[in-house]
Amino acid sequence: MHYLRVIDVFKTKPVGLKVEIKGWVKSFRSSKNVSFVDINDGSCLKGIQAVIDDAASGAHEALTKLATGCSVLVRGTLVDSPAKGQEVELQVEYIEVIGESPDNYPLQKKRHSFEFLREIAHLRARTNSLGAVFRVRSALSFAVHNFFNERGFVHVHTPIISTGDCEGAGETFTVTAFDLKNVPLEKGAVDWRKDFFGEQANLTVSGQLEAEAYALALGNVYTFGPTFRAEDSNTSRHLAEFWMVEPEMAFCDLTADIDVAEEFLKYLIGYCISYCEEDIILFGEFIDTTLLGRLELVLSKPFARISYTEAIEILNKAKVDFTYPVFWGVDLQSEHERYLAEQVFELPVVLTDYPKEIKPFYMRANNDGRTVAAMDILFPGIGEMVGGSQREERVEVLTERMEALAMDLYQYQWYLDLRRYGSVPHAGFGLGFERIVQFCTGMKNIRDVIPFPRTPGSAGF
Repeated sequence: MHYLRVIDVFKTKPVGLKVEIKGWVKSFRSSKNVSFVDINDGSCLKGIQAVIDDAASGAHEALTKLATGCSVLVRGTLVDSPAKGQEVELQVEYIEVIGESPDNYPLQKKRHSFEFLREIAHLRARTNSLGAVFRVRSALSFAVHNFFNERGFVHVHTPIISTGDCEGAGETFTVTAFDLKNVPLEKGAVDWRKDFFGEQANLTVSGQLEAEAYALALGNVYTFGPTFRAEDSNTSRHLAEFWMVEPEMAFCDLTADIDVAEEFLKYLIGYCISYCEEDIILFGEFIDTTLLGRLELVLSKPFARISYTEAIEILNKAKVDFTYPVFWGVDLQSEHERYLAEQVFELPVVLTDYPKEIKPFYMRANNDGRTVAAMDILFPGIGEMVGGSQREERVEVLTERMEALAMDLYQYQWYLDLRRYGSVPHAGFGLGFERIVQFCTGMKNIRDVIPFPRTPGSAGF
């Protein structure tokens, strides 16, 4: 007797083989002395039909317990199926209910709203749509590592606990070992010297700065892990905990940085189309009918590339009543980014050379004194997909910029040391992983592409 996962049954179709299948009952029906049970084990979208004769071993006891959502073990012979839409089915010789499912199982119906499913995040992966989302997420995660491994990048695990704020927005979660009922104070302020780390610490908003240290030793590196933002924004685009892919490359300028980012995004999408075909078809039928066309468009054409200044000129000429006004120096909003990607270029567009005042301290200053060597890649339906820059490698220029922002130079001495000892031009970017999962699945809410969304007011089930 061979134990097979459902995906392997459909890949090999070993008709005549005696097999064992384990999974969950999606639906069942009875006709005369025969029952038909749809069993899915999560390995693929399709379930396998198990045909159970009342005379099969264990059938009488199992059929009294059989219900949607229960887990079962079945053994039998794979045969050609006369039913439409499936090539093989299982003629059951033995069935056992492993875990029963009572009448209040919440996934009784065929279709549920995504809002409802967020309320039962611990069960929602059993639905066709969310199961497909998380198989795609898994495939994309593997593709991230594959892409960088094939190109000789070193994977670096950067800290989750940090003492800096890479983005400078101040939206960090504090990490402390203090008894919150008895926090030590010094002149009315928290005395962080008495905390576990001897200074104020927080959950990281980015692994970039630490990745730079390793890029300036190992050449090309990347980090892929969770990041955190304490931004009180309850929208379909924001999460308090999300995953970032952040490569850093030594001896690299902004143009090369953009080239790698474009190649990377196309690789991920191409991998998804190749290895998640069944799930992508599901999304195209039930989530977004334009999905496959958008994915193929990204692969078929080079990304458009324009400067921030050119983008402002285009937006100012647009005959659109934007909610947020457009002028040189403004930080572009999602409506501006999507207009450029969806209405003007109808494909991903790379914006470069942003005003330095709206970008973080570490970005390389351009010779014009007004802009930095930054880039954002904007995607149709998403807005910003990737943000990156050439990093400031000149210690004098970086120090001057940090002083102008009243940053604590002592805290960042190690970062300045990277520029003092063998500095080189280097660059990198960050990809919000949930956003590429959104783009590849057509899901509209970012909370539906991460297993357990953490949002304002919600840190549990």
